Amino acid sequence: MQLLHIDSSALGEYSVSRQLTAAIVAAQKSAHPDLQVRYYDLAAEPIAHLTGAELGVYRGAEATDPALQQLAAQNEQVMADFLAADLIVIGAPMYNFSIPSQLKAWIDRILVAGKTFRYTATGPESLIDNKPVIIASTRGGFHGAESPTAMLDHQERYLTTALNFIGLTNLHFIRAEGLGMPDKRDASVRAALLEIQQLILP
Repeated sequence: MQLLHIDSSALGEYSVSRQLTAAIVAAQKSAHPDLQVRYYDLAAEPIAHLTGAELGVYRGAEATDPALQQLAAQNEQVMADFLAADLIVIGAPMYNFSIPSQLKAWIDRILVAGKTFRYTATGPESLIDNKPVIIASTRGGFHGAESPTAMLDHQERYLTTALNFIGLTNLHFIRAEGLGMPDKRDASVRAALLEIQQLILP
């Protein structure tokens, strides 16, 4: 069983999303001793933002420049690791109501026409098998569906839209909110960690 672990927070050891993804991976490894983990730290080793030249390669152009060849090879590896995974764990903090740009750069490498989806006469169609995705969602404030500021959530909504678009509908959000509020932070993290222990996938 292959697990793909993605962290995207720029906060390093101070990151709650990293704390949560580490706990998720540990819980899944405890339940599945044969689990193999592929890890991406998109803050420490960022994937560059997508370029026009890379899009050209996706559409069949030849990568003749050595630098472009290296980028194309990296993109192929990102896609291969994504396709090989049986379970995906993503650390996705909310940055200014959306996701970190480094996480968006990774998503741009997996939402590729002809690779993970295609357009048909009846609309887009997934080209991959559905697989579970666990997302550690962290926020400084409160933006859940019941919150007055729910309309500001372009983080979980975006991730749901993007992943559903390529057929990943088995999504599990582990959410820790109110992290910017000293009187809420600890309880929120404890609740998220408890939820992780109760979410063991088959």
